[in-house]
Amino acid sequence: MVDPAPSLTPHLLVAGGTLVNVFSGETYPADILCHGALIAAVGPPGTLTDGGPGGPIVLDASGCYVLPGLINGHLHVESTLVTPPVYGHAAVARGTMTLVADPHEIANVLGLAGVRALMDSAAASPADFFWTAPSCVPASPHETSGATIGVLEVRELLADPRVVALGEMMNYPGVLAGDAAVLAKLAAARAAGKPADGHAPGLLGRELDRYVASGVRSDHEAVTAVEAREKLRRGMWIMVREGSAARNLSGLLPLALSTRGERMMLVTDDLHPGDLLARGELDESLRLAVAGGLDPVAAVRMATLNPATYFGLQDRGLVAPGRLADLWLVTDLVSFATHAVVRRGRQWPAAAGGEDPEADLPAGPELLANSVHLPPGLEARLHWSPRSGPARVIGALPDQIVTQALVRQVAIDSAGRAVSAEGDVARLAVVERHGRNGGVGLGLVAGFGLQMGAIGSSVAHDSHNVVLVGTTEAEMAAAAAALRDAGGGFVVVENGRVTARLALPVAGLMSNASLTDLVRGMSGLQEAIARLGCRLPSPLMTLSFLALPVIPELKLTDRGLVDVRRFEHVDVWL
Repeated sequence: MVDPAPSLTPHLLVAGGTLVNVFSGETYPADILCHGALIAAVGPPGTLTDGGPGGPIVLDASGCYVLPGLINGHLHVESTLVTPPVYGHAAVARGTMTLVADPHEIANVLGLAGVRALMDSAAASPADFFWTAPSCVPASPHETSGATIGVLEVRELLADPRVVALGEMMNYPGVLAGDAAVLAKLAAARAAGKPADGHAPGLLGRELDRYVASGVRSDHEAVTAVEAREKLRRGMWIMVREGSAARNLSGLLPLALSTRGERMMLVTDDLHPGDLLARGELDESLRLAVAGGLDPVAAVRMATLNPATYFGLQDRGLVAPGRLADLWLVTDLVSFATHAVVRRGRQWPAAAGGEDPEADLPAGPELLANSVHLPPGLEARLHWSPRSGPARVIGALPDQIVTQALVRQVAIDSAGRAVSAEGDVARLAVVERHGRNGGVGLGLVAGFGLQMGAIGSSVAHDSHNVVLVGTTEAEMAAAAAALRDAGGGFVVVENGRVTARLALPVAGLMSNASLTDLVRGMSGLQEAIARLGCRLPSPLMTLSFLALPVIPELKLTDRGLVDVRRFEHVDVWL
């Protein structure tokens, strides 16, 4: 909560605009008087001041709609590849002034120290960051992470006022099995009086009943309106995800249309830096929702009042006296183009493109340490002897984090290449990079269309081991070595040499570079990947989710291939 005591901030009058009242569901002409960081009054045009000497600064909102500052209720800032100050500036310029981030990505690499460092770095952000306590580090027992977050660490984080919920409970099989450690974390959230976020893709029926009965109160994994309605009927809040790898808004829009978005929120989850810069943040979700037929006020409520209510953020989420003076002025309720931003009672200079070149992360040594450690003799460990037969193959899908569990006739030739009569099968490997056990998991993937070379990444949800896709083990090993030398990031290898590389030295997940520099680097990577024959629209994002064994159907970790439906390791060869 903001201190309501008077401040030295000049008073601001936002005059002549049309207020979007998400509480009453109306739009009407209104002036808003800001007293310091808070809203002092909302009244009919011309009634709040005479405009004489000593009066407030006037911001002309004529022809504009005035909205509450948007609240993104679920994201992983690490997935944008930029640090909280950089992300916060880009978000505020697009109307999102509050961000609820789950830091389980950095927790998987650096544990509680990494979470604390990331939270502290957000103090330099123009947006307000709130956090959730990571509940699944590691995400499952089928992978090796760099650290573990147990119930003691969860309790410690939940006691922090910056932490507003228990992070997404991805280990839903653990919940259903009555795992004592998992249930203890949910009990800790209840004891702290904070909600527990969920993560239950495709869970329905009696299993969903048991999951909800454990105390989970939301879900962001529904991809169809039928699934989301079943969860809504059981009292869950539905987070409608529109990110980069997973875009579920269109599939869930029928439910929002029938309920006017009640108990639903717009979120981004994982957002690519290029999408943030080109498409926007929650403003893009609003455009898509309204274009799909949703009432604009209902759409705005899903990005303001609803998340504020769910997370208990009583000082924001609507334009009313005593609430934070966070206002977003847009030209219309279709394009949601920014006219002006008011942040805590002051007009915010929304930079073109959302850039803030001075918003670099003042990272501590925990975040900057070299975090990519490869096991010795990696190329030999990537080797597969020639063989052939039916094999389990991961089917990568464009713009989705779920995969298919395919069975194909595959032959490994003498050069180590995977060949299938059905075409388009590449080698896949996940290499433990935290220096814990040096595990190497080997598998096969279809959907990338690689004709040559290799792609490597240290961004591999959620344990963030090194993930490699390629045509030969030599090029895959070269990609891994390049990642080690860069301190993490993305690399592309073609004909035995590195043709593109983007370093992410902050835990192997993020860069202190600006969004523009990152997007330029990503563009170079995309071009290099396309030359390998890859046809996926977001290959790096797709690659990063192939190692997440809590998302159906088939995934690969450093410990081997995982059938997520059975939640157990399986052999590649049948």
